[in-house]
Amino acid sequence: MAAKRSIFEDVGTEKREAPPVARTGVIDRAHAGARGAIRLWLIVLFALVVAMIAVGGLTRLTDAGLSITEWAPVTGAIPPMSDEAWQGEFAKYQQIPEFALQNSQMTLDEFRGIYWWEWGHRQLGRLVGLVWALGLGYFLLRRQVPTGWTWRLVLPGLLGGLQGAVGWWMVSSGLGAGMVDVAPYRLAIHLELAFVILGVLAWHVMQLSRPDRVLMQARRLREARLWRLTAGLAGALLVQVLLGALVAGNDAGRNFNDWPLMAGGFFPPDPFQLSPIWRNFFEDPGLVQFVHRMVGYGVFLFGLFVWWQSRSSAHLRTRRAFDWMMVMIFGQAVLGVVAVLTQAQAHVALTHQLVAVAVWVLVLRARHMAGYPVVQSVRERK
Repeated sequence: MAAKRSIFEDVGTEKREAPPVARTGVIDRAHAGARGAIRLWLIVLFALVVAMIAVGGLTRLTDAGLSITEWAPVTGAIPPMSDEAWQGEFAKYQQIPEFALQNSQMTLDEFRGIYWWEWGHRQLGRLVGLVWALGLGYFLLRRQVPTGWTWRLVLPGLLGGLQGAVGWWMVSSGLGAGMVDVAPYRLAIHLELAFVILGVLAWHVMQLSRPDRVLMQARRLREARLWRLTAGLAGALLVQVLLGALVAGNDAGRNFNDWPLMAGGFFPPDPFQLSPIWRNFFEDPGLVQFVHRMVGYGVFLFGLFVWWQSRSSAHLRTRRAFDWMMVMIFGQAVLGVVAVLTQAQAHVALTHQLVAVAVWVLVLRARHMAGYPVVQSVRERK
């Protein structure tokens, strides 16, 4: 029987256990994986692919793309280590039409100069594949891949393998009879696929920048009109990248170096000399450059329209994302004109290509902000 308590006894002085602390987000933590580490890994891959695009552009501008005439994914990683090995590589190059028709006076030392560009480009490709495989294997073995992300992380590797095959398919086109360059069509596909890979990596990085639950909540605020418009702008930009690669493949940037006219007229002279007629849109330097200019004007105007529509967004960060997108589109348009006026000098052409990468990423970022808006704080509203 419990002892009687005094009426003067203080109430509540007895020792009590602390109430249990509620733990929230347990399910999120169980399935989140190493989002931060995976995001950093993808950023490294993104930077390596950008470096590959830059080195690939310089390889094209230095006419070095055909200096290695074999596809040896494993043994090709080792460059010539002796004078005899260099002589062997040079002898292989001397068997292709580019040497006979264009570089018959080339010396071994000059050959080494172009060889290193192509070898470096291929070596970067091997490095990208290695970084992807090691990173994916590490996160899978440690079971740190977020739920639903396994195949998303496999995709860049599959595209990278396809890119390697397309790269050799492109190079092999320049080894045939009468060829002194790779086929412009194949060059265009090679560059286009590189931009697709960059787009996949950039989108994954943006998706991993916020927890899934936050993205799901943000998706409810999606600005559908801007979401659709940026999809159209991204598609138009990919078309322009494809046309830019055709300009590079035909050396069209070194012709018709006046602006806004072409050889004193709106339309280039004698644009339909090839047969059948459709070939002119892909192989005639004047017409290829003309189409690239016209589509460039269209992309600029469409980008301006999309930017104007973004002014009505209720979210400050979304509007800022579209501001930066438009700034870069404007800068790319100016660079395009400079490239024409300078006959596509190497440094200008390379800058033009790299700024295209920046435009591509900023368009995707603007789309992501339209699809998953960040609600602004009270301080940001002021």
